[in-house]
Amino acid sequence: MNQKTENAAVLLPYEKFLKSGAASLSEAELLAIILRTGTRNCPALALAGQVLSLSCGRERGLNALHHISLAELMDIPGIGEVKAVKIKCIAELSKRMAMERAGQELKFDAPKTVASYFMEELRHEEKENILLLSLDNRLHLIEKYVLSIGTVNESLLSPREVFVQALKCKASHVMLLHNHPSGDALPSGQDILITKKIKEAGELVGIPLIDHIIIGDGCYTSLKEKGLL
Repeated sequence: MNQKTENAAVLLPYEKFLKSGAASLSEAELLAIILRTGTRNCPALALAGQVLSLSCGRERGLNALHHISLAELMDIPGIGEVKAVKIKCIAELSKRMAMERAGQELKFDAPKTVASYFMEELRHEEKENILLLSLDNRLHLIEKYVLSIGTVNESLLSPREVFVQALKCKASHVMLLHNHPSGDALPSGQDILITKKIKEAGELVGIPLIDHIIIGDGCYTSLKEKGLL
């Protein structure tokens, strides 16, 4: 293959985009356009394929980009710091775009919309993150506060901390969210127990707990919808 033919092959994803649009391109072709160049022995399209072949736990392909570190990306010959940063920025942009779309339908009295909004923020986390959402009397968000970041299997949650924080921002209602890194959104016995304790504490201080939503991988459980709240 001469140099001219090789260059044409490298430019193919870009030319394909101009001819048929982004929807016609594979994931590797889209990423190759972002990378722009490869190496002498590995054109951009092949380099993109190597990036997409990386995995992290149960995540593969594009979803793995949320978890793979800059160092892991830079272990691929042809991926330097600039390309690695671009790839991580793509992953972050995709998450924010998903949240923005879901935010258009967000209603805090509709658990499905809340789960959809926070899904991309939480489903990729490798540790349990517990969020406190403080709401006003019209169920508008006042503050999102990270109560705890635990290990893969457990996290700490204090009813006292929930309502100290809620009182600071003069909340009228509160909601809890947390993710299960396993991807399974079913509540544990501990989830149910701590939810009941926080619900009881909320009744005492006059700040009702309106729901506790557990985020899995593309799924959720609302303890309110399940009649467990």
